[in-house]
Amino acid sequence: MKTQVVIGFLGTQLDSGEGQGRWEKWRPTVALGMQEDFLMHRLELLVDLRRYGKLAEVVRGDLAQVSPETEVRLHDTYVADPWDFESMYAALHDFARRYPFDTEREDYLVHITTGTHVAQICLFLLTESRRLPARLLQVSPPRKQRVGSNGGSLNIIDLDLSRYDRLAQRFEREQEDDRTHLKSGIATRNAAFNRMIEQIETVGSRSKAPILLMGPTGAGKSQLARRLFELKKARHELSGRFVEVNCATLRGDGAMSTLFGHVKGAYTGAVSERAGLLRSAHNGLLFLDEIGELGADEQAMLLRALEDRRFLPVGSDKEVESDFQLIAGTNRDLGRRVAEGRFRDDLYARLNIWSFHLPGLAERPEDIEPNLDYELERHTQQNNRRVTFNREARERYLRFAMSSEASWQGNFRDLGASLTRMATLAPAGRITVETVDEELLRLRRVWRQDESDDLLHELLGEQLQELDLFDQLQLREVLRLCRRCRSLSEAGRQLFAASRSKRASTNDADRLRKYLSRFGLSWDAVIGSAKH
Repeated sequence: MKTQVVIGFLGTQLDSGEGQGRWEKWRPTVALGMQEDFLMHRLELLVDLRRYGKLAEVVRGDLAQVSPETEVRLHDTYVADPWDFESMYAALHDFARRYPFDTEREDYLVHITTGTHVAQICLFLLTESRRLPARLLQVSPPRKQRVGSNGGSLNIIDLDLSRYDRLAQRFEREQEDDRTHLKSGIATRNAAFNRMIEQIETVGSRSKAPILLMGPTGAGKSQLARRLFELKKARHELSGRFVEVNCATLRGDGAMSTLFGHVKGAYTGAVSERAGLLRSAHNGLLFLDEIGELGADEQAMLLRALEDRRFLPVGSDKEVESDFQLIAGTNRDLGRRVAEGRFRDDLYARLNIWSFHLPGLAERPEDIEPNLDYELERHTQQNNRRVTFNREARERYLRFAMSSEASWQGNFRDLGASLTRMATLAPAGRITVETVDEELLRLRRVWRQDESDDLLHELLGEQLQELDLFDQLQLREVLRLCRRCRSLSEAGRQLFAASRSKRASTNDADRLRKYLSRFGLSWDAVIGSAKH
């Protein structure tokens, strides 16, 4: 049984009393120790010791008589005006941040019978927002004021926050801080991405259902999952660990053991018991990256674990339990894999309750500059050496980074690696135009080498041999840009931006359509090949 801990104010009026006559009076804090069906192991008593220290000692002594097993700890909680919302909330918020909560071993209850109405409301707000990971406890007086009478109930208090604008603003600031934390403190400018982060923050605080993060490799799925764990941990919503695994690394017989554990002797080489990742994530967060790579057996076991919180370790006939929050990441189209029979439709339905697409870096060109500053600052912290751009070098790098020429195939990993190279090579901690030009040559060369040369072969087949090298090179670059654009019109605008002002007709989409048709290609054929 967990230790029961009560947190509450000393009642400066209700808990007062002198001599033997005080035992004829109902005192709510002392009454906590008189309940026949309620054992209070520890009382964290909030009190202004300068004014009410003597009364606190009397109450502590009386509790020792009626409930010897209860430890009473006094916390000096001075508030100049106990009826001022802002001051009271700040004092209690500071207490909640300092207190070493241990939700695995202890249950917490917030006693709201005592204290001013302002204090009671603030305690309620902190409990509802999980700053205090507790339930609310209210003790009611007996019908007849007799010593030893039992009383007490749990009540939820309704509160209209609209009356307390300044308090509501404080919650909004805290919520914005939480969203900033999810973005690693980066002041992102992409409106769609910021709306997505707001939704993830809301879902993360209100739901324990699985979350599916979709997007290309390097888009930041792993980092976002870890940040969400840190946020839930700070709110006392999770007490366990952050456990991460890339499912693409789970192969063969060891995959089941890695995820679900095994018992000693389950197979040759199993010389001891293994907990497995799911049990290691108990009361914490499990991040399964590239979940589309899981084998069929592992998918079936995972579905059972999500639905029942129970599963069988390899070689065991006894089920084990694990209660964890799941975040799954994928760069695959799981819907397509379901249609192909490569992913379970029931598991996909379970994962798809909350799904979010993380756009790649090339889809968020306005966010490249703030991420550039973030990567430079991170380099400074990691290497204890500050590096900056000179003005011309910064402008040149950003002009390239935000252009259609920059494909950012590795997304934020590419950007981080690029900044690391320039910062390392920067003379005297200053990135110059020469350093930038060298880096841009490197990026262009790497991206051209990494992109598949089978692109034209896939679309044109033997017809490719009939094209001049000039046409092949031009067409390859046009197709690369098309595959990075969301529509035919967007691709046309980028390809013909310089000559648009010199033409009477500005139908860029039609111009691009006619160019593709020269080679027997259509927009749907080009984009369709990218999806495969």
